[in-house]
Formats: sequence, C-alpha cells, structure tokens
Amino acid sequence: MEPVSLIIAALGAGAIAATKETAGTAVKDAYQVLKTLIKQKFVEQGQDDDSNIVDKHEKKLDSEAFKVLLKEELINLGVDRDEIIIKAAQELLKQEKPEESAAGKYNTVFQGEVKGIQIGDRNQQENTFN
Repeated sequence: MEPVSLIIAALGAGAIAATKETAGTAVKDAYQVLKTLIKQKFVEQGQDDDSNIVDKHEKKLDSEAFKVLLKEELINLGVDRDEIIIKAAQELLKQEKPEESAAGKYNTVFQGEVKGIQIGDRNQQENTFN
C-alpha cells in the first residue's frame, strides 16, 4: 500500500474505532498519536490553521471526495515521506486490523530514489517522466 493511502486508511480505521465503546485503549491511543504527528507536520510547515483538518472532518473520512482532498493535503506536506508518521499509521492498523497486518498488507519499504511505484488495492496511476 502506498504510504499516503496507508495513512488515510489508518485515519479512517482510527476514526471509526474511536467511536466504538469496544475499541481498546491501544487503538484509541495509536489514533491520537497519528493525529498529533500529522498536526505537528502542519505546524512545522507554517499551516497552523489547517492542523486540525482531521479533527474537523473525522466523520468524512469514509467520503471518497474528502479522501482525495486529504490525500492532496498530506502529499503537499510530505507526510507520505515521513517515516515516523508511516510507522504510526502501520501501528494503528496493526492494532485495529491485526489479521491484515499479519498478512503484510500494510508493509511499505522504500530504498533509494523511487519513481512510478504503486502499491496497494484498487490503484490508479498516471506518470509523466522527463
């Protein structure tokens, strides 16, 4: 799964789990860690006003239109290249969906310069290289 899709999947899973009484504290804590790291990234980039985008729109995380908007925002921030945020997303998904995590669905490894890579489910990709 590509990093930004992994992060968005983790945010969606965390938002759903956070509303359930049955969700364990490990899942809720992992979700809070991920949101905090993303907020910090917004602040580091001088976009304090946007730092609570996930909190404001938690209920929209299942909307495809919002996912597209969020994906663009996260890519612009460089969240998809932040190893700490990616690891936090993986940890959240491991807590919330242990079967899929054990199967290796949420593993991402990048080495060297990466161009035109696509990992995950139901992908669509358009590349233009010079």
